[in-house]
Amino acid sequence: MQGVVDQFRALGIPIVGPTAENAALEGSKVHSKRFMQRLGVPTARFHTATTPNAAREALKDFRYPVVLKTDGLAAGKGVVIAQTPQEAENAIQTLPCPLVIEEFLQGEEVSFIVLCDGKTAVPLEPSQDHKRIFDNDEGPNTGGMGAYSDSRLLTPAQRSQILETIINPVVHATQYTGFLYAGLMMTPDGPSTLEFNVRMGDPETQPLMMRLTSDWGEALLASATGNLTENHLQWTPDPATCVVLASKGYPASSESGQPISGIEDVVNAQVFHAGTKRDGDRIVTAGGRVLGVTATGPTLQASIDNAYAAVSKISFSGMQYRKDIGAKGLKRYN
Repeated sequence: MQGVVDQFRALGIPIVGPTAENAALEGSKVHSKRFMQRLGVPTARFHTATTPNAAREALKDFRYPVVLKTDGLAAGKGVVIAQTPQEAENAIQTLPCPLVIEEFLQGEEVSFIVLCDGKTAVPLEPSQDHKRIFDNDEGPNTGGMGAYSDSRLLTPAQRSQILETIINPVVHATQYTGFLYAGLMMTPDGPSTLEFNVRMGDPETQPLMMRLTSDWGEALLASATGNLTENHLQWTPDPATCVVLASKGYPASSESGQPISGIEDVVNAQVFHAGTKRDGDRIVTAGGRVLGVTATGPTLQASIDNAYAAVSKISFSGMQYRKDIGAKGLKRYN
């Protein structure tokens, strides 16, 4: 978003990522919503508001629950789903303007990420994030408390529809390069776009990397040089699950400096570090989301079991995590 891609290209250096202009798809929700509206990309009905009073006026045009989003980047915490007028008022007083006020969509969320080279978009496998801090999608939004990737999340027809109605219009209109992340709501009327990110998602990336079987470097080079094809990305059919271990108080605050034990005892899983640092010969917490414990398995249930078995080996003071990562998928497939 600071134009590093533009600077690299001016020097003739290949790079994977969006231009500064295209990075505004994530950097400004107002810009992104208006852009989708111009292109006819399916998205929730919305109003924008530049002042708190304008936001209060816009709310009169919506039923509850209603979604309020701050315009800029907010580490995954700039979205409030207000169930009541009082919750909406609290959000208006908390979130900085400008705001996007939009209708609440019913359905199930899916993360659909593609790698682009300016003309071609190659999908990664679908995944599903778990943004709320507590089980059963309760509590405030976070940057993501876990995710799973399972090919059955989307049918071939749904993947084609997403590419045709959401991804390709954006790529062709912008000559988009790098990763484009579409956060989708799969509604009864079809996929609708909740947001765009101009990068891979966290924690969706962790299970995706566990499922990748092709050469990641070759795919990135093909993206950077305009030679990307579908053959560059190949995947194992085995699902993967990531469970995020967070600090006490997250997302409102976080404790740092707590020693972490048990990482060395983990088997059949990969531990991705996020909010950690070295303190002498120890690894200690250094942020809100501390670790992403990720495992694969021949079935979704097996990947979940392997991930939570690994989680059981790890501990630090105040550690919190969701116990239901992947549960929606199990319910759907069973």
